Amino acid sequence: AQQGRVREKVYGKQKIYFADQEQLPAASDAELRGLDGEIAARSAQLQALQQSCRHMEAELKDLNSSMTTPEIAREIEALRKDCATYTEKLERIKSATNHVTPEEKEKVCREQQLYHREWRRRKRMATELLDAILEGYPKSKKQFFEEVGIETDEDHGVVLPATV
Repeated sequence: AQQGRVREKVYGKQKIYFADQEQLPAASDAELRGLDGEIAARSAQLQALQQSCRHMEAELKDLNSSMTTPEIAREIEALRKDCATYTEKLERIKSATNHVTPEEKEKVCREQQLYHREWRRRKRMATELLDAILEGYPKSKKQFFEEVGIETDEDHGVVLPATV
């Protein structure tokens, strides 16, 4: 700093040293324009390289997430086995002789509805009868059912099926 090569600035207790800009040769306007052009060219080159890098990273990600040739071969083989199994099952179903005709299906559905209605009707009648008995019974409903030996649908986990 005393020789004049480096400048010194004091900020309170701190001292900062930096190169003396006046000793450096001054650049002409042509040199500055040339340097600006070089900076612009290098910036464009940097942008192009960054774009290329992003493109290559995306391509690498796609390639890493895709299946390899042996994996694809195994997958194809597994799918072919599944297809053969399903084809065989379909042929067995087609060749079966115990098909249900629409008339038989309709008959079974009508019977199921009839039995369902009858079940509900009988359950309602039994419930009404038991409720009438329990009005004058001094003990609880549960005790009455145990003494008489009545088992309900709920005791056995039976639920009325939905009608079709």
